[in-house]
Amino acid sequence: MGGVMTKQKKDFLNLLDYTGKEILELINEAIELEKNPIQNVLAGKTLAMIFEKSSTRTRVSFETGMYQLGGNALYLNSQDTQIGRGEPIEDTAKVLSGYVDGIMIRTFEHSKVEELAKHASIPVINGLTDFSHPCQALADLKTILDLKGKFKGLKTTYLGDGNNVAHSLMIGCAKVGMDFAIGCPKGYEPDSEVVEKAKAIGAETGATITVTNDPTIAVLNADIIYTDVWASMGQESEQKERELAFADFQVNSKLTAYAKEDYHFLHCLPAHREEEVTAEIIDGPHSAVFPQAHNRLHVQKALLKKLLA
Repeated sequence: MGGVMTKQKKDFLNLLDYTGKEILELINEAIELEKNPIQNVLAGKTLAMIFEKSSTRTRVSFETGMYQLGGNALYLNSQDTQIGRGEPIEDTAKVLSGYVDGIMIRTFEHSKVEELAKHASIPVINGLTDFSHPCQALADLKTILDLKGKFKGLKTTYLGDGNNVAHSLMIGCAKVGMDFAIGCPKGYEPDSEVVEKAKAIGAETGATITVTNDPTIAVLNADIIYTDVWASMGQESEQKERELAFADFQVNSKLTAYAKEDYHFLHCLPAHREEEVTAEIIDGPHSAVFPQAHNRLHVQKALLKKLLA
């Protein structure tokens, strides 16, 4: 795994590599950067952005973030680079380390990000893998803090597939001492190792971690309700099968009635209205999905400042 290098952390691959204190420091820095967005701390620095999965929020937020911090971002998709023609990740890592100051990659296998970080002499940021999405979780935590002013004593409920977003959110909640529940159909639970790690962290921070196949139990007394699409990129062929499996996990007014009256709704976007969430909820007064999306910019700038400045 990425994580501790000689004097400071080099990479941002997984929230497991960061302490609760470090996560809070990043969020506090993001709050400051939201107030003072234009800072010239990365003048002359370049971030290479490798995209093997398409993106709206990740690309625009990282590119804008580098610009606002005085640096430059290079967009590279797999067709534009030799990775797409079979160049080993190790060689790409070593070559890019001589040109740019950091690499952000959005890809499929988590092992690819780890391999890149292992061979790069510059910081590597996980912009998303099939296993984790730590940048999204940072934005989610900042959004919850913006809305509620605290983490302790709150319950965040995630409904749907135990996927990359669920993994990072679960670890993030455990690290900051916030209760986390996930409701998912049988066979779609999160990775058991991630659950065990989150429970161990929660035992130290006071956070309870619950995994259930009953959506009403998951949502009961929730302060935050969170969902994601039922079929992620690469799972389109499973769409119909997943629609049947996830039907009872749709975030709708019937289910949100079990949450606290002042609950907030979050979604990492893009959303499919009337599938995983009804339009009434995502476009209603409880929804904070657009401030949540905008927080990607602020937390990633905090991250870029920490790793590259």
